[in-house]
Amino acid sequence: MATTIPNAGKIKNSGSTANYMPELTILTSLFFMWGFLTCLNDILIPHLKSVFSLSYTESMLVQFTFFLAYFLVSLPSGKLVEKVGYKRGIVIGLLTAGVGTLIFYPAAGLRSYPVFLLAFFILAAGITLLQVAANPYVTILGKPETASSRLNLTQAFNSLGTTVAPYFGSLLILSTAVKTSEEMATMAPAALNAYIEAEATAVQVPYLALAAALLILSAVFAYIKLPQIEAGSVESEDGAKQSYDDLHPSAWGYKHLILGAVGIFVYVGAEVAIGSFLVNYFVFLDNSLAEMDAGKLVSFYWGGAMVGRFIGSAVQRKINPGQVLGFNAVAAAILVVVSMLTNGQVAIWSILLVGLFNSIMFPTIFSLAIKGLGKHTGQASGILCMAIVGGALIPVLQGLIADSSIGLHHAFILPVLCYAFIAYYGIAGSVPSFEKAANKAK
Repeated sequence: MATTIPNAGKIKNSGSTANYMPELTILTSLFFMWGFLTCLNDILIPHLKSVFSLSYTESMLVQFTFFLAYFLVSLPSGKLVEKVGYKRGIVIGLLTAGVGTLIFYPAAGLRSYPVFLLAFFILAAGITLLQVAANPYVTILGKPETASSRLNLTQAFNSLGTTVAPYFGSLLILSTAVKTSEEMATMAPAALNAYIEAEATAVQVPYLALAAALLILSAVFAYIKLPQIEAGSVESEDGAKQSYDDLHPSAWGYKHLILGAVGIFVYVGAEVAIGSFLVNYFVFLDNSLAEMDAGKLVSFYWGGAMVGRFIGSAVQRKINPGQVLGFNAVAAAILVVVSMLTNGQVAIWSILLVGLFNSIMFPTIFSLAIKGLGKHTGQASGILCMAIVGGALIPVLQGLIADSSIGLHHAFILPVLCYAFIAYYGIAGSVPSFEKAANKAK
């Protein structure tokens, strides 16, 4: 799952030999937690679709609400962190996410879809604040030359959360088969009440446990001491190398950044849209497959992303990142097309393999988009993070396609178009104009 990358800073009064392993360990738990919470949406969506007899479009309002929070809360979160500090920002983020998870209890008890959507928005707002506040610590707690290694480690734990969430979520949430309104109408009052209670409990218990975990983490972060951070600007991807921040008065003047924002928009949208439809898609492809078993398979989609990050990190040391991005996007598009044109196990596993090629897309697009921006990097980062709103809009659009005459099977044409743009960006669109000019001058 995409992770925002805010401005880094400097540690006050600390030497390079300081050991920050305890702080890093605790911070890493945050990455796991918000990865777990975000990916649990993929399991809850088919459950809510059945409970409320929703269309595909209506069920995608979950992701719309969730990722809309990223768009609306990112900038205010940055201002809040500047005012209260990173540590308090983390605590407030954990408490906000905790409130969001607690609202799932009355939402399930009342069987109210709007209350569920409110819970998703508050939960996402808390996660957004967590990301804005927590990421700087990872970049600065240690030697600058090992910052990349620390980021990869935390990202791996984020991916671990997205990998295990579908499996455990399926066991807990999808274990209770949802009955249709016709079936419920024929049930005796006692049996009906027992069913409604069991169906509600399937959601309430997991989210109560998550709320408890978030509240415990907030208490831990409120208690522990964290290094004080001085606000600073992010260096360009080139680090000490030449910056081209004098070419335009703001980041908006750089074409490779704007195209990169579009790339982030369609990438997050495609990744979230595919993940959101997987359970329903697998059941559609194989009628003998129970929702719980279909949900367990989703772990392979997100697990592929975890494995791919390690592979991609090694590959990009030897091959141009833009070329790697282009290759992965083409491979992902081909796999989606194969899934649309086939059925059964071939269709299932080809769509699951897309996760492997999704792995490097977000950090690669991000790094290519901020190349050479120097003092404009902070503004550019904000633009790119707001583009995560693609996760709100594209799943809804795919839902509209699925509800149309095109149907669920071929609605995945939308992610194919997304990957086509990403391939273009990696191969051509990511090359800055100043780099093209320099190459012509040679």
